[in-house]
Amino acid sequence: MERKYDVTVFGASGYTGVFVVRELATYHSEIKWCIAGRSVEKLRKVLKEIGNEIDKNLDSVDIIQADTGDESSLVHMCRSSTVIISCVGPYRFYGEPVVKQCVLNGAHYVDVCGEPQFLESMQLKYFEEAQKKNLYIIGSCGFDSIPSDFGIEYVRKKFDGDVLSVETYLTENREPGNSVNFATWQSAIHGLHHANELIPLRKLLSEKLFSKKMPNPEYSLKKRFYLFKSEDVNGWCIPFIGSDRSVVLRTQMYNFQFKNERPVQVQCYMKCHSLLYALITLLMGAIFMLMTKFSMGCYLLERFPEVFSLGTFSRNPSKNRNVGGSFSVTIKAKGWREKLPDKHTSPPNKTVTAVLSSPDSGYIATAILVVNSALVVLQEKDKLPPSGGVLTPGAAFSDTSLMKRIEKRNITINGVTYFLKDAEETKNDLYN
Repeated sequence: MERKYDVTVFGASGYTGVFVVRELATYHSEIKWCIAGRSVEKLRKVLKEIGNEIDKNLDSVDIIQADTGDESSLVHMCRSSTVIISCVGPYRFYGEPVVKQCVLNGAHYVDVCGEPQFLESMQLKYFEEAQKKNLYIIGSCGFDSIPSDFGIEYVRKKFDGDVLSVETYLTENREPGNSVNFATWQSAIHGLHHANELIPLRKLLSEKLFSKKMPNPEYSLKKRFYLFKSEDVNGWCIPFIGSDRSVVLRTQMYNFQFKNERPVQVQCYMKCHSLLYALITLLMGAIFMLMTKFSMGCYLLERFPEVFSLGTFSRNPSKNRNVGGSFSVTIKAKGWREKLPDKHTSPPNKTVTAVLSSPDSGYIATAILVVNSALVVLQEKDKLPPSGGVLTPGAAFSDTSLMKRIEKRNITINGVTYFLKDAEETKNDLYN
């Protein structure tokens, strides 16, 4: 069925949605797009403000009134659109009605979710139906978790050998005064409060979708201590508790189940600015995790985000302030120079260290990533997995031009290859 709009941004007046609308309005005039949300007045205000910022008349951009509590409005939105970009979170509360209506009404879907319970439950519930309809439902297409998940798949394809394991290191350089939106904080609170949901959910996923038993690796990747100094990123590191690892593991299970590709072990870490910063982060993280175990603790965390995050999260972060800074994800892949059909009997002899970096903050980068993900779904169906489904970015975009697209928007990747056996170090352009 022909759709009126190529792309619809749902939740366009929300904090993340505004960045996504700005990305579309500034750089992607070749497609027909519209915006959607609960308040038409707020949506008009967004178009006017962005139009003034970029000196462009956006009066021709249509508006759809849609609300997750109004099923008929979601039906209309999904029937009008080829691809929905959902920016309405926390997804635990507002995500499923959109996914459901996309699947029922034949619209593709991408989001910027970083909530493992939501992402994994949507895959369990809608994978088979999306496959039957050849639809692509792709979560975590923003800062969570394209840099790590798609980055690992990109490096794996360029490795020229067998990859055994990968460690990722996130480094953020946030400008003073920048803060993260409250919805992200709220998602983390409720995700940890309901963490017990993940065990039965993952059991069902392994039984229903990923029933092929994963092989035991030749050499196991050990998890590092809670605090350690890394030579790879030249700094003190702690475990990264975001959704990256869970997303990457589902990519590996998908690749093994449906492509018969060797799964990669993974651990994810975050580099801290100093030892003191790392110690404070670990302490505040422990307090946060303890408080999420109790309803009163969750209430206090939601009531006073600035206090319990030491200013990192805010109910009203400034959009103007969140345009500076940068981030990078260092991807250290270890494996063998040779590709073998069976197990290797010798230790790994090759390492590729790649760095995916962005000169922009997480919200600008998220907008770039999710918009280009939507464009890939719109324009490169021949390069996506042929059967559709509810997929991770790594599983969906492995064979597409996503990396080249985001490189044009200054999100780049480069790396160094190191042969352990020969002690021979060579520069390696990962695009070659």
